[in-house]
Amino acid sequence: MICSHLKETRQGFVVQYQTRECISVHIGQAGVQIGNACWELYCLEHGIQQNGQVSFESSGVNDSSSTFFHEIGSGKRVPRAIFVDLEPSVIDEIRVGKYSQLFHPNQLISGKEDAANNYARGHYTVGKEIIDSVCDQIHKVTEQCSGLQGFLIFHSFGGGTGSGFTSLLMERLSVDFGKKTKLQFSVYPAPRIYTAVVEPYNSVLTTHTTLDHCDCAFMVDNEAIMISVKCI
Repeated sequence: MICSHLKETRQGFVVQYQTRECISVHIGQAGVQIGNACWELYCLEHGIQQNGQVSFESSGVNDSSSTFFHEIGSGKRVPRAIFVDLEPSVIDEIRVGKYSQLFHPNQLISGKEDAANNYARGHYTVGKEIIDSVCDQIHKVTEQCSGLQGFLIFHSFGGGTGSGFTSLLMERLSVDFGKKTKLQFSVYPAPRIYTAVVEPYNSVLTTHTTLDHCDCAFMVDNEAIMISVKCI
């Protein structure tokens, strides 16, 4: 997102552009897998290679990638993103995948024990063990922003990490960044496609908790996504 305003000079008015950055937080298996595909599309859109370098064909084009990417000294673009999961297997796929050089290792945060589809484990026990390190890394990413617009939260409602840890993190974000916009992009469980019988309980609990901490939520039905994928 790029905002503009007019500045008066002796020659008249000049339009000045100010980039407004967005930080993406991908939580749990669903959020991480969405992020893995999402950042691949971001790179294709902005002409960024798998190692973070801008392709030669895109180097002369007006660069609007700073909303989602931070440029470091070597010219490499690093995503303004944090990946979080309480167990390492899904994030390990990114660490060894084709976009492994795109992300800074500190942006990929994983625990040693999953939430076992349990909201309470993600919010009160296992999740609390890594919440401080996640918040510290988010603060480091925000320090690289000159005009932070807000946060994009990707997660599921049915999983233990996606529900419990997301609720815990949203509470912390409201305390630390109360005036910043927080948008949720959520996968909502479907009655005919589920991996755990407690998904409805997780969904109700995280909905109740995040109502006071989210400005807007975009929800997609899990079954609808499955049907769309099969049609491709």
